[in-house]
Amino acid sequence: MEVVLEVGDEDALTEAALRRVADDGTMPADERAHAESAVTEDTAEALAYLIDPFDLVSEVPGVELAQASWSSERIDHDPDSPEWGLDEDDVDEDFDDETAKRVG
Repeated sequence: MEVVLEVGDEDALTEAALRRVADDGTMPADERAHAESAVTEDTAEALAYLIDPFDLVSEVPGVELAQASWSSERIDHDPDSPEWGLDEDDVDEDFDDETAKRVG
C-alpha cells in the first residue's frame, strides 16, 4: 500500500507535531529534544509524529497491521501521469482490463 500526501502548509504540520511532542508527558527530556529537532528539520518526521499507522487501520474489519515502516521523498505528483496509474503488479489477476481502467 502506498499513500501519496500533499502537504499544503509545512509550518502548520510542524507546529502540530511540536505540540504533540510537548503534550507527551511520558517522554524523557533528552528524547523530547531529539524529537523536537527531528520534526523541525524534516516534514516527514513531523508527519510520523502525528499519524499512527495502527490507528489508520484499527477500525477496518478483517485487517490487522503487523508492521509498518516510513519512508518519504519529495516528488512532483501529477495524477494524470501514466506513472501514477496501476502497473502490472497492482492489478489483481481476477480483474479484467476494463475493471483495472476504472480503478486506476
